[in-house]
Amino acid sequence: MVKPIYFSTHARERMLLRGAVENEVIIAIRSGNWQPAKQGKFSARAQFDFNNQSPINQQFYAYKAVKSIFTDAPEKIVVVTVNVYYFN
Repeated sequence: MVKPIYFSTHARERMLLRGAVENEVIIAIRSGNWQPAKQGKFSARAQFDFNNQSPINQQFYAYKAVKSIFTDAPEKIVVVTVNVYYFN
C-alpha cells in the first residue's frame, strides 16, 4: 500500500517562499533515502535540474535540492516543513 502524503500549512508556506512544488517533495519522499530527523521525524532529499534564478536571491543556479521533514504515521505521511538548496 502506498501511503497518501499530506502537507501541513507550514510546509505549504515554506514551499511557496523557498521555491519548491508539491511534486518535488513527493519525489523526494518516494524515491529518496529516509534519514532520521529530530523528534522521531524523517527527512528525505532529491536533486533536480533547475537552470533558473532562485526566488530567494535572484541568482542563477543549475540545480536545486528539495529536502522534506515529515512524520510517518500508520496510514499517512505528513510533511511538516520543506527546505530548498540552490547550487551550481
